[in-house]
Order: sequence, then structure tokens, then C-alpha cells
Amino acid sequence: MIVTVDDALDPRLNAFRWRERQLTNIAQRKSALNEGLFIAEGDLVVHRALEAGCIPEVVLCDPKCAAEFSDAVHNAGGSTLIASADIRREVTGLGVPLDAIGVFRRPPLITSDDLIAHSTRLIVLDCVDNPSNVGSIARTAAALGWDGLLLDSTSSDPLSRRALRVSMGTTFKLGFARFASTSDILAQLHRSGFATVGLTPHHESREVHNLRSIQLEGKRALVLGSERQGLSDASLKQCTQLANISMADGVDSLNVASASAIACFALL
Repeated sequence: MIVTVDDALDPRLNAFRWRERQLTNIAQRKSALNEGLFIAEGDLVVHRALEAGCIPEVVLCDPKCAAEFSDAVHNAGGSTLIASADIRREVTGLGVPLDAIGVFRRPPLITSDDLIAHSTRLIVLDCVDNPSNVGSIARTAAALGWDGLLLDSTSSDPLSRRALRVSMGTTFKLGFARFASTSDILAQLHRSGFATVGLTPHHESREVHNLRSIQLEGKRALVLGSERQGLSDASLKQCTQLANISMADGVDSLNVASASAIACFALL
């Protein structure tokens, strides 16, 4: 069933205006109980969320997308709404009338144990708190065939609005899991047969190899830190190898998302 909404203040549209913390709190983001909500912005992201089996609460569309999505939304227990471009523009707050925007239940959280056990290529994010960077890293990982993301508690939510928008919904092709301690997760990866490669421009006491010279066999994990601080010294000491990307004179480093794309390709 498709319902037309002609008032931007219609309470059925409230969830589209909620902030991230209203959609899902910290405890829900860490819960494995399928709690909380996320918003998929754009027809492609909505399509990929439905294709991945995410359960919709409500999808707001133009008439064309409503006809495309309504059966899948209805069969999954959600509702489909149609609204004018002006209402869709106002509700999203983006300044553009997206063809489709959906409110979905968060999928059950994968444990780090399960993700490690079923993967051969993983990216470890430590203090990567910018959602655009996380979304871009997820898009790179999915495009190049990596299996998933391991994120510490301070890294941004891969299902946040901006992260999903930047990833174009490719996040749904990846597993992702949270961990409490970078030291513990690196130790677990090593026990599970993973080589870990930490990206850093330099290190005082360990050799840092040019990324192009790194040769690996078997399972591997790329370890990335925050934009400003990078990886902690303790994490760098724990990595199997350290690598850097050659820079032109006067440039010290790349954005972490750009660096991840180069490293993911080089370490395939």
C-alpha cells in the first residue's frame, strides 16, 4: 500500500528529521539485538539496503521509486509514503529532494570473533571518527573485495547517515564489528593467522617499508589510525609490518580514506 503525504509536519515523517542519537544511542549501536534505526538516503542506498535484507520501517519516495520499492517494503512489514519534492526536500534537510529515503532497523551486530573467523582481508580502524572517511573506506573495501571492518569504540558508525551516503550503500556488502582494545584485537588477528600492516609516515624505532615493497601471503589486515595522531606507538609496535606511501616533497601524508584506497589495492 502506498500513501500520499501532503503535510511536512505529518508525524509519520518525524523519524526522517531525527538526529543520529535519536535514531540509535551508543548502547544500541553496540548491541547485537537488532536495536535502533538507521536512515538510507537516496534510491540506490535504499535499494541496496532492501537487497541486503535490512528491514524497513518507512520509505519516503517520489511516485516512480514508490512503485519500484513498495512491494519489497510491504513484504518486509514497512510502509511506503509519497510526497512532493518540496516536502521531501524539507524533511531530509539536505536542500535536495531525494527520490527515496528510508528508515530501517539496524541489522544484528556481528562479533569480532565471527568476522575474523570468516574473513581473509580486514581493515582495522582506530580512532577514525569522521563518518565521511568511514564511508569512503567502506566503499573502497567493498569495491576491492575486502571482507569487512573492525572498528574501535571511538570510530564513526558505518550506518550513520553521512557514512552510508558516502559509501553509496556498499557498506551492506561488508561485515563490520566493534572492538574495545586495539592491542587485544591485533593479538587476536595474529593468533588467527593474519599479518597486520600498519600505515604510518615514519617510526623512530622500527623500519617503515614503502607500501609497494610489501609482499604478503595468506590473511592480512590493514591497520589505520586517526587523521591527526595516526596509530599509537603501542599499536605500531604490535603490527607485523609498518608501511608508508611515498609523498612528494613538502607533503607529509594523505587523508586516511585516500590512503586506505591505495593500501587496499596494493595489499590485495
